[in-house]
Amino acid sequence: MAWNEPGGNRNDNDPWGTGGRRGGNDQGPPDLDEALKRGLDKLNKLLGGKGGKSGSGGDGASGSGGGFGAILAIAGILVVGYVIFQSFYTVDEQERAVVLRFGEYNRTENPGLRFKVPLIDDVTKVRVTSVRNAESRGQMLTQDENLVSVDLQVQYRVSNARDYVLNVRDSNEALAFATDSALRHEVGSSVLDQVLTEGRAELGVRVEQRLQKFLEEYGTGLEIVRVNVESTQPPAPVQDAFREVQRAREDEQRLKEEAETYRNKVVPEARGRAQRMIEEAEAYKQEVIDRARGETARYLELLAVYKTAPAVTRERMYLDAVEGVLSRTSKVLVDTEGSNNMMYLPLDRLVNRQGAAQSGSTSDGSGSTDQPDIQSLTDQVIRELQSRQDTTARRGR
Repeated sequence: MAWNEPGGNRNDNDPWGTGGRRGGNDQGPPDLDEALKRGLDKLNKLLGGKGGKSGSGGDGASGSGGGFGAILAIAGILVVGYVIFQSFYTVDEQERAVVLRFGEYNRTENPGLRFKVPLIDDVTKVRVTSVRNAESRGQMLTQDENLVSVDLQVQYRVSNARDYVLNVRDSNEALAFATDSALRHEVGSSVLDQVLTEGRAELGVRVEQRLQKFLEEYGTGLEIVRVNVESTQPPAPVQDAFREVQRAREDEQRLKEEAETYRNKVVPEARGRAQRMIEEAEAYKQEVIDRARGETARYLELLAVYKTAPAVTRERMYLDAVEGVLSRTSKVLVDTEGSNNMMYLPLDRLVNRQGAAQSGSTSDGSGSTDQPDIQSLTDQVIRELQSRQDTTARRGR
């Protein structure tokens, strides 16, 4: 049977526990104050207190005191848990923790699980390994009073967490001011041509050195990793003229490189030819000297022989001279017997004729490319001599 079955019968199955205190016709929910007291009584029992009945006044007072104690116990547990939770913190590998106690610097913690006093210690975590970027750009005057626009990028990281947190209110703003100051100082100490061309890389190095010096003086705890000068441009109205100047300089540099290449090619060749001519001259000089010494030695030996037999030596020298002269000519003079004149044999024509005959036979495929045959040439000479002798004999008759 249901606990709220109609008919007025008592039913102790009321889930709110009001079966004996309410009439059978009461179908409403239980009293909230009574339910709260019952809950406090049960909690008090669990915590070691004594639970009271709600029917008597004394028991109700004791129940109220027990409920208040339970609330205090729960609040204490929550406070202790919160304090314990707030007492420990973790520092990452990339971080350093700066601990302030009553607003004063106390220590710097390394990575790991660390302890602090709640409500007394203030912990600030700072990333010290990551590289950060900052940009700076603007127009400034050069040493020769020309305007130039410079775009700069600064890469930096935190080197000292304590200085980064305590010494400067805003380290990033201090970095921006220091970067602008260092850049304007270095650009103001350079001429426009250096800033726009080959001096741009050197400008970045100088700005990096000066900026690091400024940051150390300010005590910002920052370390510059690299300064990159991304672009340097003249003002917009004169950019075309500056581009023309830049192109002219590039052409000049290209022509210089081409001339240097040509020089590196021509100079070694000229030196080689000069050295070869010197060596040839030295060889000719040595040859002439040796020939002169040989001729001198041969003359001295011939002189000794001439003194011994002058007539024979003179005849021999004459024959050697004639032989040397006639050996270089194609004409032959033959002294015929019984006649006062000499016959002339055109050996050059005979040789040419013999060569033509040999070449003709070669073109027909039956000859060879050798020199004219000596035997054939001798036969022609003999026939020529015989024909001339016969002619001379007939004239003598």
